[in-house]
Amino acid sequence: MYIPPPFNESDLSRIVSLVQANPFGMLITAPEGAATVSHLPLLLEESANGELKLWGHMARANAQWKHLSPTENVLAVFCGPHAYISPTWYASPGVPTWNYAVAHLHGTPRLITSDTELAELVGRLTEKFESARPQPWSPSMTKEHQHSLLAMIVGFEIRVTHTQGKFKLGQNRSLEDQRRVAAELARSGNATEVALSKLMQLPQREGP
Repeated sequence: MYIPPPFNESDLSRIVSLVQANPFGMLITAPEGAATVSHLPLLLEESANGELKLWGHMARANAQWKHLSPTENVLAVFCGPHAYISPTWYASPGVPTWNYAVAHLHGTPRLITSDTELAELVGRLTEKFESARPQPWSPSMTKEHQHSLLAMIVGFEIRVTHTQGKFKLGQNRSLEDQRRVAAELARSGNATEVALSKLMQLPQREGP
């Protein structure tokens, strides 16, 4: 990923926060140079020693799971809030642009195929995304039914070996321009633009 120095995000905690807040990612594999992409919800967990792992599953009918081998490198891409930026918002001359935050997580995968591990993985994913609901759903089915459903998916774990963060938030412009853009976005009725404004409220490197 091309990352000009002002937009390079090296703070791992910010990268982790972006991924956890935007867990619907793109899983990219490229065996023999042919790229394949699946769009999947992915659960990012950080261990006590700081190791990062991604967890997810895909349909067994999706042939991409056959690319998931510990000898292959994979890439997971996550997009955070983004928005068009009008030059009319600047105090100094400028041109139209787009502000955004993205994270690339590289790693090595391991397949999860046993019913026990798959059931645990699906349970963790369900708990993650149901926990915020006022009336969380919980499965209720026979072991036979569960087995038949689990047979239709393949789970995976990705040990993250390298992270990249690109937070293009106007750091190449003056602090006044950054504040003006953040204020305009904050006034928007669009939730994504408001979220981008909040991301811009964090300390930024001062531009020219």
